[in-house]
Formats: sequence, C-alpha cells, structure tokens
Amino acid sequence: MKKFVTSLCALAIVFLPGRAGPVFIDAAPQRKPIIKLASPLPENTIWGAELKKIAGEWAKITGGEIELRVVHGQTDEGKNLALLRQNQIQISIFTSIALNSIAPEIMALSIPMLIHDNNEFDAVLRDVRPTLNSKIEEKGEFVNLVWAKAGWVRIFSTAPVVYPDDLRKLRVGTNPDEEGILNAFRAMGFNMVPVGLTAVTQQLTSRRIDAIYQSPTAVAPIKLYKTTKYMNTIRLAPFMGGALMNQQSWKGIEKYRPQLQELFRKAGTNMENSFLEEEEKAIANMRKDGLIIHDATPAEEEFWYRDLQRYLPDLVNRNIFNKEMYNRIQAILENYRGGR
Repeated sequence: MKKFVTSLCALAIVFLPGRAGPVFIDAAPQRKPIIKLASPLPENTIWGAELKKIAGEWAKITGGEIELRVVHGQTDEGKNLALLRQNQIQISIFTSIALNSIAPEIMALSIPMLIHDNNEFDAVLRDVRPTLNSKIEEKGEFVNLVWAKAGWVRIFSTAPVVYPDDLRKLRVGTNPDEEGILNAFRAMGFNMVPVGLTAVTQQLTSRRIDAIYQSPTAVAPIKLYKTTKYMNTIRLAPFMGGALMNQQSWKGIEKYRPQLQELFRKAGTNMENSFLEEEEKAIANMRKDGLIIHDATPAEEEFWYRDLQRYLPDLVNRNIFNKEMYNRIQAILENYRGGR
C-alpha cells in the first residue's frame, strides 16, 4: 500500500553506451555503474532493512563491479513505473495496485473476502505465482524478482463497524488510483469517496469521510488510528508487493542473474515472516494506545464472507476483476478447504 510522501532524490544520471542492457551511472564518468532501486517505503521499515541487506550482499557478489543503490520513500508508484520504463531506475518495489496495471490478473488476489487467511493465501500463491510471473514478462518490459505477502487490509472507522451494513452507512475514503477496488466496493453498496493519501487525516478530522481500509502496519506509524478510533479485525483482503527489474538492465547483468534472484527470494521470505509479526505488534500497540478494536467472532466473519461474496460473480462478469484468475483462485480454495 502507498504510505509516506517524500521528495524524489535528485540523482544526476547519464546513459552508458556500448553495453547490452544499458545501465545508468552518476554523472561523473569515473564512477562504477549503478543499478538504482526505488522503494515506496521509508528506510526505517522492514522492506528498508531487507533492501539494505540486498545491497550489501550484491556488493560482495559483484566484487564492487556494479553498485546497487536503494532510494527509499518513492511513494508515487505510477511515476516509478514510468522511470522504470525509461531506465532512469532499474528496479522498483510495487504494491498490487501498480502491478495490476501491468497484469490485471493480480488484483483478483485482493478481491474482498475471497481469501480468508494466510494459509489459504499461501496455497493460492503456490499455484499462481508462475502464471503471474509469465503475465508480467510476456510483454517484454519487466522481470519479476520476488513476490512478498505484505499483510491484510482492515477497516478503521470513526464509528463502530461490526457488520457490512455498518460500513455501508459510512463514507469510506479510498485511493483514487485504486479504480478496480473503488468500483468493486461501490458495486457492493458502499459509499466510496476518492481521497489522496496526503488528505486522509484532514478528511477524517473534518468528517468528510468516516472510514478507511488500510494495513495496520501503515496506520500505526503515522498514528492515524488516533483519528479513526475504531478498528474491526476482519481481514478484508490480503495484499502483496513485488520487485520488478526492466528488461534492459536484466539483459545487462546475465552474469549475476541467479545471485540477484536468490537475494530477493531470501529477502521476500524474511519480509513475509516479519510483516506477519509486525502486523500483530501494530494491532497490539494501537490497542494499548487507545484504539477500540472489535475482535470479530467466527459467526461475524462468516456473515461478512456471505454478504460480500454474493456480489463477486457480478464483479467478475463486469470485468472489475479478471474472470479467469478469479475462477482459478476459487478452484484452488475449494480444493484446499475440502482437504482440510
């Protein structure tokens, strides 16, 4: 999910000719080639720590031949995607929202209340990862280096929300770039209000919106829960991140491809485990700091599933979510749940 807004670092870059798969370097010609990696999250986060490790290991692997430089806090995913296509950055971390613009199949993983828990999410990802990678790579622009689960979206509100109809009475702020999710929730009867990230707190304070759906790990650091005051533990939808490298640069590091992929694979595993721990810590800390949390009962969870899933066939038929991927996920879940 998009989080903090910071300025794009001013890095002077020039094109390095005469190489298969161009790499950009700093303006001074004597400096080593640099692969720049843009991350939407701040440096003092789980992603930030793991990306630092990757950069350090990369320096050892290449013997310092090519530097991997991480630029943190680049929250504009649309801009990052454009820079990646222009080869002004070579790798970027993206959330499901931005990845959806490359492979629409990805957003089917975040259909509200379709996937119920982390075990089900694991079962789905084991099956569909190769397909998602192929969808990303088939256009010849990018290579995916890693997928990493990043937690669950929960409901934060200025009034208690126990059942779906409680939320339907509220004005729910949503990122204007999340068009698929926006249309999906509207089709399910929710009052959605497009709100830019920087305006969320102001809109909540002025009561122009009454609720948001967001990850606890995003809400906790900026203390947004002080404004919303309430949270429901219902796991509305899972979300994940991925790291894309442009094909130009991928072709230029043939010698080091396996090592780079292994670095990101290990980092993805570490980040997934850390995110699950951080999510629980964030919820516990917010509860201690005054957030009123409604712990949904199994019966209430089942009510949410039934309420929202009755809309899913229509959402799929209207192409809000990819029909082929939706059907595939449904089949995986039916098989998984039947085998438990």
